Amino acid sequence: MAPNLFGISFGVAGLAQAWTAAHNVAHAPAWPGIVLWWGAGLLWLLTLVAYAVNIASRGSLGKEFTHPVTGPFISLVPIVPMLIGVALRPYADTAGKCVYLVAFVVTVVLGGLLTGAWIRVDMKLVDWHPAYFLPTVAGGLLAAGGAASFGWVRLSELMFGFGFICWVVLGSILLLRLFTQPALPNRLLPVIAIELAPPVVAGNVWFAMNGGKADFVASGLAGYALLMALVQISMIPAYRTAPFGPPFWAFAFTYVAVATDVIVWLKAEAVEHADVITYVLLALSTLGFAALAGRTVKGLVQGTFLPAYPAAR
Repeated sequence: MAPNLFGISFGVAGLAQAWTAAHNVAHAPAWPGIVLWWGAGLLWLLTLVAYAVNIASRGSLGKEFTHPVTGPFISLVPIVPMLIGVALRPYADTAGKCVYLVAFVVTVVLGGLLTGAWIRVDMKLVDWHPAYFLPTVAGGLLAAGGAASFGWVRLSELMFGFGFICWVVLGSILLLRLFTQPALPNRLLPVIAIELAPPVVAGNVWFAMNGGKADFVASGLAGYALLMALVQISMIPAYRTAPFGPPFWAFAFTYVAVATDVIVWLKAEAVEHADVITYVLLALSTLGFAALAGRTVKGLVQGTFLPAYPAAR
């Protein structure tokens, strides 16, 4: 087992966020989001227990952090409960704040530790891949969105800077790697979907911070998201060559975050028939997620979903 399996619960949390956003801005029913949040929490817990048992049996905890392929996915361990803490806010505010704050601290500390490990360890540029965005870019931006939801303005500003600056720095390195180095191994190709995540996640967070207003920053983030969306379309032939496995779950949170961003934009611009468009986006997101989940179950039954992962060299 590798820590990229936490991408499954992360993807479920992303779909839950989309339904929650649709409920808040377009009066979609609340129950799908609630069910999905419970599912995300349960999947996260089951994955954590299985992963911990697996690590204990192999005695390889130290090596997990510096593994060039799967190491960055460890950051999803605290990121998922951080999102769940925010989702608890309307129902159990104090419990939600406690869960968020504990997960927030672990996310920030882990991001720092992983960044330090990348500096110390003798890594090659070819080892890098877009999942390196997860510990500090995703962690920082999602922490900012959570803080904004709780009304902690200064903390949300702090963490937006944390995530945004890390996006600028790591994004430069990752694009250099993708532009100039040999292509990622076929099995890892789906993680290129994560390149689309920073601008749409930042867009969602910015709307949470500014009260849902379309402004210069939101438009600029949407512009870069458009470029990365076109890149995703161009990648379809390459994605079709990849054998199905855990990296395909990179599509889940990323693409659903796009749908969430569009839903919030529809509200911000008071688009005519916004509710209809929102339901179409939710339907497409949910059907895509169901197809991904079904293919995962099939792979688990056939024993093809969890192959060994070589280092990306």
